[in-house]
Amino acid sequence: MRQKLTAKEEQLMTLFWEHGDLFIRDLVALLPEPRPHYNTVATLVKFLEEKGFLEREPMANTFRYHVKVTEKQYRGETVGEMVAQYYNNSYASLVSQFVEEDRMDLQELKDLIARIESARK
Repeated sequence: MRQKLTAKEEQLMTLFWEHGDLFIRDLVALLPEPRPHYNTVATLVKFLEEKGFLEREPMANTFRYHVKVTEKQYRGETVGEMVAQYYNNSYASLVSQFVEEDRMDLQELKDLIARIESARK
């Protein structure tokens, strides 16, 4: 498992997942007001690169960053870790909890089973 993302790192990764390759200045421009300082964003991007989420490409006197870990990969690893930690590696236990707490009705469960069966064909 990769290192977890902090809330700020996940905010930046979401922008990369939505917009693709970005320069730090472009990333800063996409952030909501009040925008953090360029150097703050650059530090967070450096951490993301060190954690293996981003890769940089030299462009003139700066770097363009692109994603190494897709959102689907990250979400899957995160859910997998949660299931391992809280549900003894049992996805059935996770789904069972949703059903027991009325967060998933019987029709949703049937639809999920149908999707799984369809994907395995």
